Amino acid sequence: MKLLSYERADGTWAVGAQAADGVYHVADGSLLDFIRSGNTPQLGDKVAGAPRTRLGLRPPKLFCIGRNYADHASELGNTMPSKPLVFAKYPTCVIEDGDLIRWRADITQQVDWEVELVVVIGKDARDVREDAAYDVVFGYTVANDISARDLQNSEGQWTRAKGMDTFCPLGPVIVTRDAIADPHALDLETWVNGQRMQHANTRLMHFKVPFLIAYLSQTFTLEAGDVILTGTPAGVGSGMKPPRFLADGDEVRVSVQGIGTLTNRCAVQR
Repeated sequence: MKLLSYERADGTWAVGAQAADGVYHVADGSLLDFIRSGNTPQLGDKVAGAPRTRLGLRPPKLFCIGRNYADHASELGNTMPSKPLVFAKYPTCVIEDGDLIRWRADITQQVDWEVELVVVIGKDARDVREDAAYDVVFGYTVANDISARDLQNSEGQWTRAKGMDTFCPLGPVIVTRDAIADPHALDLETWVNGQRMQHANTRLMHFKVPFLIAYLSQTFTLEAGDVILTGTPAGVGSGMKPPRFLADGDEVRVSVQGIGTLTNRCAVQR
């Protein structure tokens, strides 16, 4: 099931399911509240017309995994880590499909793209066993891990480079766990101004989803609604010769097979 938020006629928002013939009501309230409820989504009545939709999820925590694809590590001249390279983004990074990716030219001039499969946590958990990891997964979505490479390379840590406002387009839907038979068998793609930049498959992921969940839960409490960005494959702009970075007005589109596509334009403040 593909879950999202939809706007009612009275201007309030509710949880819906996207189907080929429209949107169906699932629950009142926010998508985060529904995930936290632990309820299994069930289709209700079809929503009249073509309501405005959005993901409508601001995760409590965004865990990110760096260098989780060998070809990506190689294109940037890095070795593969012996254990997951963990960093975080902030909830204020999150934007929706169609929103603008914004940055100031006096802060960064090397803004890059990274398509990623995202795991959405469905229940609070600590010390999860790897063989039980899927029990805490609610579903999957798509992210573009926007990255300021000049800051990333000059500051020695990635907080500002990865954590700026608007630097995590997320969505456009959450596909429930039961609808993805294997999260390690999905094609990933990025397009910039109509040119394909990234094309790979999640089978190339080095640290797999169950291992990442078990590893993170040893240190952090995973809460319902938290997300895990599982890393990006080769094809980022900074890996090209010469490097290519996003510019004002560029359109960047990222997709994960079976989930959906995020499209965002870039706006540089000068």
